[in-house]
Amino acid sequence: MSLEQPNTIDRQDLHESLPSFGTTDPPQSGKPGKHGWLWLVALVLVGVGVYYYFHSRANAASRAAIAAQGPGGMAGRGPGAVPVVVARAHRGDIGVYFTGLGAVTPIYTVTVKSQISGYLMQVLYKEGQIVRKGDVLAEIDPRPYQVMLEQAQAGLARDEANLENAKVDLARYQTLAPLKAIPEQQLATQQALVKSDAAVVQTDQAQIDNAKLDLIYCHIIAPITGRVGLRLVDPGNYVTANDSTGLVVITQVQPISVIFTLPEDQLPSILGRMHAGAQLKVEAFDREMTTKIGLGALSTMDNQIDPTTGTVKLRATFDNQAGSLFPNQFVNARLLVEEKQGVILIPTATIQRNVQVTYVYLVVPPKMPKEDPAVTVRNITTGTSEGDETEVTSGLSAGDQVVMTGVDKLMEGSKIKIPKSGERSPKGSS
Repeated sequence: MSLEQPNTIDRQDLHESLPSFGTTDPPQSGKPGKHGWLWLVALVLVGVGVYYYFHSRANAASRAAIAAQGPGGMAGRGPGAVPVVVARAHRGDIGVYFTGLGAVTPIYTVTVKSQISGYLMQVLYKEGQIVRKGDVLAEIDPRPYQVMLEQAQAGLARDEANLENAKVDLARYQTLAPLKAIPEQQLATQQALVKSDAAVVQTDQAQIDNAKLDLIYCHIIAPITGRVGLRLVDPGNYVTANDSTGLVVITQVQPISVIFTLPEDQLPSILGRMHAGAQLKVEAFDREMTTKIGLGALSTMDNQIDPTTGTVKLRATFDNQAGSLFPNQFVNARLLVEEKQGVILIPTATIQRNVQVTYVYLVVPPKMPKEDPAVTVRNITTGTSEGDETEVTSGLSAGDQVVMTGVDKLMEGSKIKIPKSGERSPKGSS
């Protein structure tokens, strides 16, 4: 009995010392016991440890994902060399162009009409054909006008005979009048008759000339050199003089002009060049501004500015030997105002911009032979841009290398690697 009693007391004490989890009976004192607080602290420490464990694993996974992005991510800003393509600044020529919308406009357009009435006998041209000035285009029935010519000639012969007879009588009266053989009034009357018959002869001659002219008009000729359009009247139809429709339309296509508009702010530069005697070149491009259609020269401009648009019309003339410019065709006209020579040029793709400055990534040669070159940010000032090249007025010298592709992976001092074919040659060089 003495040996079991201590064990019984120990179990009872242990039972009383443990907190009663899961029971509805509150502690008798109303506060948790000393051992209950220890368990609560232990649970909090375990939760904090679990949180930091998973948080550290998430950070490690994030760093691994960034590293997996390769050179374009944060790892790309490390010490590794970035492969790039570079271009070399060079001296060259670049043009200052003004561009405006325009349309191809023939210098001459003629609607051919008949000057006499009659039946259209035949058409001697093909639609769309190039005809020369003086070529016969169509023929109108000439027989009525031939009859009129013969009648006028017959009337002229009759009246000429009357005139000759009157002149003979006048000569006789002029002999008898001094002898007082005839009255003075008879001589005066005969003189008037001669003049009247002479006027009738002139009228007859005019009628003959008119009949001959009508015969000429029976053959309709081309008034200008150009391309004929579609036939407006078929053979066999009766045409009248100066019909509003006309027989055919001829447009001059060689040479041809382009009328385009430019803002009034650009007018002083153009006038200055024209007053200096310069012949300004004009290039005509298609609607997409990709294909050059023709090359011409500025010939003239309008005498006033359109107040509704603030633009002025200009006319450029093109020889159009290839026939690539077609009347009423929409074109983009580029007027070469000035050509800058011997300026620093770089590809436009190398230029970077932000809200403050314009800059490029300039290649810095390595100090040691086996080191990779680096880049530095160089602020520049740009001028004229034409095509894929831009003028640099300050910040670069001829021969400087600038990065053209791969700039999104660079920062100040980044190391770069230039492949053997990684340098773009300047335009016009080999």
